[in-house]
Amino acid sequence: MKKVVIIGGGIAGMSVANTLVEKNANAEITVITESPYYFAGPSRPLLLTNEEDYKRIIRGYEEVGLKGIKVLYGHVTKVDPDNRKVYFDETTTSNTSQRVLDYDYLVIAPGVVYDGSKITGYDKYWHKNTTVYDIGRVNVLKKRIWSMSSGKIIVYASKAPYRCAPAPTETAMLIHTVLKYRGVREKFEIIHIDANDKTQPPVIADVVSQLYQKAGIQLVTNQEIVEITENEVITKSGERYKYDILAMLEPNRAPKFIEDAGLGKEWVDVRSPQDLRTPKYDDILAAGDVAKLPYPKNQEIAFESALFAANKILEMLGSSERASVQYAFVGWAYMGNIEGKLETQSVRFGFDYTVNPPKPSKDPEPKAEYTKQKDNWLQAYLQRLFGYEYVQ
Repeated sequence: MKKVVIIGGGIAGMSVANTLVEKNANAEITVITESPYYFAGPSRPLLLTNEEDYKRIIRGYEEVGLKGIKVLYGHVTKVDPDNRKVYFDETTTSNTSQRVLDYDYLVIAPGVVYDGSKITGYDKYWHKNTTVYDIGRVNVLKKRIWSMSSGKIIVYASKAPYRCAPAPTETAMLIHTVLKYRGVREKFEIIHIDANDKTQPPVIADVVSQLYQKAGIQLVTNQEIVEITENEVITKSGERYKYDILAMLEPNRAPKFIEDAGLGKEWVDVRSPQDLRTPKYDDILAAGDVAKLPYPKNQEIAFESALFAANKILEMLGSSERASVQYAFVGWAYMGNIEGKLETQSVRFGFDYTVNPPKPSKDPEPKAEYTKQKDNWLQAYLQRLFGYEYVQ
């Protein structure tokens, strides 16, 4: 029986693992993930408005274990491609130990690292920053916007590609919603600084611009933050912006062990979007946010790339089974509520990458119905990949 080791227990990693099980792959499947639970990303911004609850978006791995998928908790420190070995520090409730796993096929899907190390002052003032991307920092951001009575708020999007393109915009709009609901919006200045030429994803940039004008949010584009101080951010062009609350998305990159193994620098190099093997090694594949793909880094692309990776493993195992997959998806971006009601409306958009050039689509009208659609979509994923639905 071949050994398949998967680094990462998120959407991409668990999609590969579940697909191999569902297609009856003759393989021993082991997933290495850093945490004993998965914290879903797409609806994290709604934690700010109390429209989402931690319990609904956190899943454990116990049910996937019943399927025969082995899950180990630890931090990968090294991959040795020539000898087919993965080194990691395994963590349990009682001890930490260094372990080595052999593999026949390796899938790298650990997600991204948020790296502010190239921003001057980040090492000293990192604690001033909050984002919706991290399970702890989103709670700190929530505390600040619900407790402060006035001030300047900076929301920042680093250069694309980064995980979950609309999240900075969602952050700005939901902050506006909370402050409006509290009756203190006029006492705050909200500035969205974006390192890109427009807000992401570009297909809805015009919608965002119109909503920002209505909400009184200032948008500054093509400005990369290169330094932070105790109360200011400084851009590459020398512009300075004071802040009382900072919600800055740091640049994204792959974990360091990938570059150390010669598998890519910022991201894992792959042969093509359909063939997720690395150029040098037939037995190493990448999936999800860490793969160098010409697409946005979002949950749908993570899922679809994982299915392509699983199909390639099935092919190499000699199986005739395949998962049906194509790069096309519909997504939703939270646009808060201009009037300050804690009833978030969303914009729907999509991309079809099966045609050239890719075909974008959108409904520019924010609707509460789309927020419900996004929730149903997310809960369906969590049930499928982790084996159980949320029970209130």
